[in-house]
Amino acid sequence: MTKAEFLDALRAKLAGLPPEEAAERLSFYNEMITDRMEDGIAEEEAVAELGTVDDVVNQIMSEIPLSTLVRQKVKPRRALKVWEIILLVLGSPVWLPLLIAAFAVGLSLYVVVWAVVICLWAAVLCLAVGVLWCLIQVFRYQTAGNPGGALCAGGAALICAGLAIALFFACKALTKGVILLAKRIVLSIKSRIAGKEAAV
Repeated sequence: MTKAEFLDALRAKLAGLPPEEAAERLSFYNEMITDRMEDGIAEEEAVAELGTVDDVVNQIMSEIPLSTLVRQKVKPRRALKVWEIILLVLGSPVWLPLLIAAFAVGLSLYVVVWAVVICLWAAVLCLAVGVLWCLIQVFRYQTAGNPGGALCAGGAALICAGLAIALFFACKALTKGVILLAKRIVLSIKSRIAGKEAAV
């Protein structure tokens, strides 16, 4: 892909962004490709090093604040007519509660997912504390001359340690997955607001 083809494809994909944002990003990538070509890299190779156009668009969308995209989309292109304002006001008892409810449902789902993650981390911590408690009990039973109790406490310590280690790695993977999912959802929302399908 040549520099001109890359920039044309990028311009088309960034059409939903505010014009000044799109122009700034196009200028940045134009300059980046030009600098690489001046360093002796072939034009197609310099373009290929940037990645695909979709990768570049995803990177740009992740850097642009959501508020900038929303502000661009809700900015009226013309003044609202009187009848449009009246319809908005009269329809607000319907659309405003629906909008608030949709936001509340989305927020509650997000909070519930993170609550589950936090509860699992709390379980890991409880198991780790259980290991320490069982080890203390092993010492107490040994000093009291009760080898059976010490053996049971030692076994409980091993079980708690095994569960804590297994749950730790599961929680770590789950946390990374939830963070990645949140990033993808935000990128998808940004892409839809900008008028593009998310290329996740």
